[in-house]
Amino acid sequence: MTDARGHRIAVDGLTKSFPQPGRGRPDRPVLGGVSFTAQPGEFVSVIGPSGCGKSTVFNMLAGLETPDSGSIRFGTSDGEPTAPHCAYMPQKDLLFPWRTVLDNTVLGLQVHGVPKPEARRRARELFPVFGLSGFEDARPSQLSGGMRQRAALLRTVVQERELLLLDEPFGALDSLTRTEMQSWLQDVWQRYRWMVLMITHDIREAVYLSDRVIVLSARPATVRRDVRVDLPRPRELSMITTPEFVALEQELLDVLHEEARHALAQRDT
Repeated sequence: MTDARGHRIAVDGLTKSFPQPGRGRPDRPVLGGVSFTAQPGEFVSVIGPSGCGKSTVFNMLAGLETPDSGSIRFGTSDGEPTAPHCAYMPQKDLLFPWRTVLDNTVLGLQVHGVPKPEARRRARELFPVFGLSGFEDARPSQLSGGMRQRAALLRTVVQERELLLLDEPFGALDSLTRTEMQSWLQDVWQRYRWMVLMITHDIREAVYLSDRVIVLSARPATVRRDVRVDLPRPRELSMITTPEFVALEQELLDVLHEEARHALAQRDT
C-alpha cells in the first residue's frame, strides 16, 4: 500500500451555495466556512444534521465539486503541497451485477490505466485480508450485504490512495452485520493505517472507530466541535459500556441534537 506518512490534509474555509428551484430565488448556502485537518494514518469521522453538507465536503475532497471559496491542501509536514490523492467509497456498493467480484474490484485500477492482468493480481492479493477468498469468480448477487461492502472497500483500497473517503459505508446493513463490519474495519485499518475520513450518522460508530470526531453545524455548515477520542486500541465491543465511551457519546449527542434543532428551525422559517 502507499505509505502516507508525512502527508496531511488541510481543509480551510470551504463555502458553497446551490441554486434553488424557482425564478428569482436566492442561492441556498450549504457550507459556511468549513475548516479542519487530518494527519497521516488518522481515522476521522464527520457527523452533523441531515442535509448540513457532509457529502458536499467529501465531493470537494474527491474533486467532484468546486468550493465557492476556501481551499483543500494536501501536503507534507513542512507544508509543501502535493496533488490530491483520494479514493471515494459512496454509500451504495455500486457493484456491477454482470461482473465477477474480482472484476468489480479492479475497476478503479483499470480506469487509471493499469493493465487488467496487473490489476487482477493486485486485487487478488487483498482477497484474504478482506475475507473474500474463494469468491473471486462469484457474482455480487451471491454475496451477503457485509461481503458486498467488503468488496466495495477492497475496490477503493486497491487504488493505493493516501486518503480514503467513506460515505456512510455501513448505513444499509442490519444492526448485527454493521457491528461486525465496524470491528472488521478497525482491524484492517490498524493493519494498514490509511488516513480515513468517514461520514456517519451513527455516533457510537464514530466513537468506536475514530481518533477524532468532527461535528458540523446546521446549514450553512461550519465545524461546531472537534472531539478527540482518547480511548485505547484495539477497541473491543465491550468498551462501548465504559464510562469514558459513554461520556464521549453523550457529548457528541448533545451537540448534534442542538444542531438538529437549529436545522429544524431553519426549515420552519
